[in-house]
Amino acid sequence: MKFSIRAAIAIAVFCAASLAGSGSPGFAIEPGKSVTLTSLSANDQSTPLNVPLLTLVPSPTAQDTAPTDNGQQPTLDSDAANEAVTETPSYASLAAAIEAQSLPAKVDENLACLAGTIYFEAKGEPLAGQLAVAQVVMNRSVSGRFPSSICSVVKQPGQFSFMRGGRMPNIARDNAHYRRALAVAKVALDKAWAGPAGNALYFHARRVSPGWRLTRVAAIGGHIFYR
Repeated sequence: MKFSIRAAIAIAVFCAASLAGSGSPGFAIEPGKSVTLTSLSANDQSTPLNVPLLTLVPSPTAQDTAPTDNGQQPTLDSDAANEAVTETPSYASLAAAIEAQSLPAKVDENLACLAGTIYFEAKGEPLAGQLAVAQVVMNRSVSGRFPSSICSVVKQPGQFSFMRGGRMPNIARDNAHYRRALAVAKVALDKAWAGPAGNALYFHARRVSPGWRLTRVAAIGGHIFYR
């Protein structure tokens, strides 16, 4: 009988302790601490896993976003505002960007090669088409699949039919088409206007159909552009 009473008392104490610990599964820990999880099995000798806790950022309260005394929403400080503002284009149109270019007294090699390509390949094309041809040359020079400079891209054998023995034919400096090609080339080199050809690496005239298995990027004027 004494044994039964003691056993009953032990069972009652155990049940009370279990009820006190019951509730939602889980465990409480201090914010910013990590907890070491060990195996529930005494036979499991695996290394404990340290699990870092996430730091929770409280959501903004109504007070944080409340209007100021004058009834307006709070504004960013000047530095944050400057970072948040997206830079706007410098020109109203591609034509305006080209018109704004001043031609240098001396044309450097890259500008000459790019302008010459625009002149021979696209002088009769709309401005967007001329800029797209310049984009192709520039894209090639940074693609890793073609020579790494603008002039070496233009002079690469078998690429541009206007080249003669690796040389570009002479162009009169006062030629109106060439002066416009120089301005388009400057816009392209300065990245003063986002051209329509994107990341195109190839183009051909609409009148031909080479059957390229490439992704078509744009069709502008008399040319179709691919990557």
